[in-house]
Order: sequence, then structure tokens, then C-alpha cells
Amino acid sequence: MKAQSPAIPLLALVGPTASGKTALALALAERLPPQLGLGGAEIVSADSRQIYRLMDIATAKPTAAERARIPHHLLDVVWPDQSYTLAEYQRDAQEAIADIWARGRLPLLVGGTGLYVRAVVDGLVIPGVAPQPELRAELEAQAAERGVGALLERLRALDPAAAERIDARNPRRLIRALEVCIASGRPFSEQQGRRATPYRTLLVGLRMEREALYVRADVRIAQMLAAGVVAETEALVARGYDWSLPSMSSLGYREIGAYLRGETTLAEAIARFELATHAYIRRQLTWFRPDQRIHWLDAALPAGTLAAVAEQVATLALGAAADR
Repeated sequence: MKAQSPAIPLLALVGPTASGKTALALALAERLPPQLGLGGAEIVSADSRQIYRLMDIATAKPTAAERARIPHHLLDVVWPDQSYTLAEYQRDAQEAIADIWARGRLPLLVGGTGLYVRAVVDGLVIPGVAPQPELRAELEAQAAERGVGALLERLRALDPAAAERIDARNPRRLIRALEVCIASGRPFSEQQGRRATPYRTLLVGLRMEREALYVRADVRIAQMLAAGVVAETEALVARGYDWSLPSMSSLGYREIGAYLRGETTLAEAIARFELATHAYIRRQLTWFRPDQRIHWLDAALPAGTLAAVAEQVATLALGAAADR
């Protein structure tokens, strides 16, 4: 074994929610290392909601049994009322990947949060502006009073390039871009870019016909209800976590929250949860689709066939990098 490798082999498994990423990641983590001459594999989560402790069901967090099968990193990082920036995630993910590889194991980056994946895979340069609570509160109040369109217009005035690229339907990203512009006195777009990474990355994506994916998502929501997502949400509120927290606006908790506050029926809350999940799936597909590096696999294939195909692709792509 060589003392130093020119690149860390990194398998990134991406795709929309309910496409089966967790199951495939576990299968690959158990099957790939022997093919690559490595001692095992570990999973690094790339999910912006699974970072929260106590929020397990609606985030579809890997179960205790699944974590016992394969070590996972960057789950349960912060409490629901704590902030966790993209820069912090990038740092922690890079450290976890380096540690996994240093121990002779294969790192798997797994998740559907596109920005988290890109932060690691593409070495995004992230503006080093700390959160500005007072400014954020001011911008949130402006969005509530005048709508997110007002935030977009303000960003256009400060940074037209950022306004052109940003997802105008995501108020948190608009607020962050404005926060960076205002606090630093420089355009947000000028503080972005990429830096070289130490990875030899293979991007594998799962996708299937959209309507079939919606059905899968609806089935999973039914399973979440059976698993106690309503009680989990009640427990979060009982602990004092406010509905206004970013964590509590996550899919599922937001809709169940409306039911718990008496604003809607449980049936309507479930319907909203399903529709919001369908919309999220569309956004994820829109995010990942342009990336020509992704090797897309049919998520509708039988589990064994899918794992075998993914294993073959990954072995061919990562085999040379694993030769240390």
C-alpha cells in the first residue's frame, strides 16, 4: 500500500426523496469495499434536515438498525434551535471524508440536498459572513409583509448576477444572499466560486418516472404517520421549539404543525404534506438534471439488480483511485 494516494475515491449517491438512496447506499457500502481492496465503507449524509436531533421520522433519517450496519456521519449534528451553516457542513463533511479514507475505508456521500453535495464535490467557495440575527429578522419581516418578490428586487439592486441565478422560491436563500451583500458590502456572487478538491468523485443518481416517485413518496408518508410523526412533532413543541424555527419548517413538521395548531384537519395536513413533497421532488430533479457527470440509474429496478449495476459502475470508476 502506497504511503499517499493522489486522490480520495468518493462515491456520491444523489437523487430525489423516496428514490431509494438509503437502501442502495447500505448495499453498496457492504458490497463495494472488497471489490476495491478496502476494509469497509462509511456514509456521510448530505441532507440538510437530517442534521437535526430529535427530528427522525419526517426527515426519513436512517434507523438505528441501518446505522448499526454501516457507520454514518453528519446525522444529529445540532439541536433544532441551533444554526448550522453551509460552510460548517462543508468543513465537517470534508473532515469526515478525510478521516474515513485515512482509516482505509471508502467514503460514500449520500443525500438529496443538492447544495450540500456541490459544496463537497465541487469545493464551493462559501462566503465567510456569519449569520446576522437582527438583519435576518428584518428581512424575514419584509418577506412576510411584502412577499419574497420584494427580497428579490432588493437583491437585484445589490447583486444582479446573484438575483439571476438564485431560486426565487426559496426565501432562506434570498435572505442569505442579501445578508452577505449587506454585511460584507460586496456582491454575494463575487464571493462564490470553486476550489480544487482532493477527490476522485463518481456521481451516481437514482431516478424514476415522476408519477411513480410520487406514489412512493405518498406510501412513505403513510409509513411516517404509522411510525408516529404526529407524536414526534408534538414532542418537539413540548420541548419548547418554536414553529418559526427553520428546522420546524421542514417537510412534514410544517404541515403537521398546522394540524396541531388547529388550522386544518389531519386529513388536509396529510394532503398538504404529500403535495409539498411532490413539489420538493420536482425541485430536486430540476437541481440535479443539468449535471452531466451523474450516472443515472433506474430506481424502479429490482433491488438486487440495481445494487449490482451500481457496484459495477462504481468499481470501474473508483478502482484505480482505491489503489493506494
